[in-house]
Amino acid sequence: MKEFQPDPQFVIESETALRELFGAPHDLAVLKSRESLGEHAREFIGRSPFLCIGTRNAEGKADVSPRGDPPGFVRVLDDRTLAIPDRPGNNRLDTLVNILADPAVGLLFIVPGFDDTLRVNGRAMLVNDPDLLAGMRVNDRTPKLAIVVRVTEVFIHCAKAFRRSHLWDPSRFQNRADMPSLVKIILDETTGAPEDRDELRKLDDALETDYRRTLY
Repeated sequence: MKEFQPDPQFVIESETALRELFGAPHDLAVLKSRESLGEHAREFIGRSPFLCIGTRNAEGKADVSPRGDPPGFVRVLDDRTLAIPDRPGNNRLDTLVNILADPAVGLLFIVPGFDDTLRVNGRAMLVNDPDLLAGMRVNDRTPKLAIVVRVTEVFIHCAKAFRRSHLWDPSRFQNRADMPSLVKIILDETTGAPEDRDELRKLDDALETDYRRTLY
């Protein structure tokens, strides 16, 4: 596929040029931004089983990673501090290494069935305080560390994106079987997937076994 190159005359390169395309933000869109976690933000976080965390490395390369657990897995330590348990993953540690290089983070909290979301921005640190981690134990397994976020900005985001996407509408759900398995996708794009279906099925089954064994 040929690389896309936009016509330079149509590239927006300044905030002034950008804002000329749009009207002024609604007063409430500006006023809703807070510097601490109010009652409704704390309740939203308590209901959320899933968030995405955005980070960037020392060179400015951006990354977004999902985090999920039972509702309320993110602990509100005070009106301006959150703690996110770090569960077992693939040990790439992209998010954690990025935080060491640049502590600025952005969080997006999602609640199943809610079209609005909660956005939280702040500065993160990695903490392995045993007392903190003990309260994050699941299935008798304690996380090795927590991502502690000092909140600098928090606000509820409107529902338009989720309504446009019909994310929670079961009639719009897609069949995962319409695409290859995760194992096949990775192998296709790296060393090559085996042509033997039984061999590939064994690899898929091994991944499912690993999910169950290392979820916590």
